[in-house]
Amino acid sequence: MRHLTFRGLAISFDDRVLEPRPWTEAQSGWAAELLLDAPPGPVLELCAGVGHIGLGSVLSSNRHLVMVDVNPVAEQFAQENAAANGLESRVEFRLNGIDTALTPEERFSLIVADPPWVRSADTSMFPEDPILAIDGGDDGLDLARTCVDLIDRHLSAGGSGLLQLGNTAQSETIATYAAESLSGSVRVVETRVYERGVLVRITR
Repeated sequence: MRHLTFRGLAISFDDRVLEPRPWTEAQSGWAAELLLDAPPGPVLELCAGVGHIGLGSVLSSNRHLVMVDVNPVAEQFAQENAAANGLESRVEFRLNGIDTALTPEERFSLIVADPPWVRSADTSMFPEDPILAIDGGDDGLDLARTCVDLIDRHLSAGGSGLLQLGNTAQSETIATYAAESLSGSVRVVETRVYERGVLVRITR
C-alpha cells in the first residue's frame, strides 16, 4: 500500500488502481470554489477511483458526496480514505457502471468526473497504469461522452460539471458533442489547461 497527501487529505492506494495525480488538486480546488455559490444538494463524483478528487472537493463544505466507480478495489480504498479523513458519514459509494448507478430523478449541485481519456491504441505507453483506469476507447472519449450525458440528465439548475480530459483537442471535441448531440442543453463554458491535462466546466 502507498500513501500521499492530497489537499490536506491522507490518501491510500496501491498498484491495482490509478495513482492519484498531484495536478488533479486543481480539479478539487475549482470544485470547492464552485460549491461556495452552488445550489443546495449533493455532489457526484463519476469514475471516482480512490476518491481523492471528490473528497478534496467537499472537504471544506458540509455537502454529501456520491462516488461511482466500477472497480471494487477502488471502492475499498475510497471508503477507507473517506474514513481516514473523518468524512465517511457524508460519503456514499456506488459500485456500478456510471451509466446505471443513478436513478432518473436524482440531481446534483456539482458533478466532477475523471474518466479514462487515453486512446486504446496508446495505453501501452503507460504500462504502470491499470488498463481499466485509462482506456478511453478509439478517440479516448467514450466514457467522457457518457459523463457529459449524465451531467445533462442529473445536473441541478445553476450547478456545474467539472470534467477532466487529456488535451484541448479533446475539450473541443466534447464542446462540439454537447452542442450538436445534446442540442446545446449543456455547454462547455470554460477550459483550464495544465501541464498534465485539461479541465472543462459544463453548465446549462
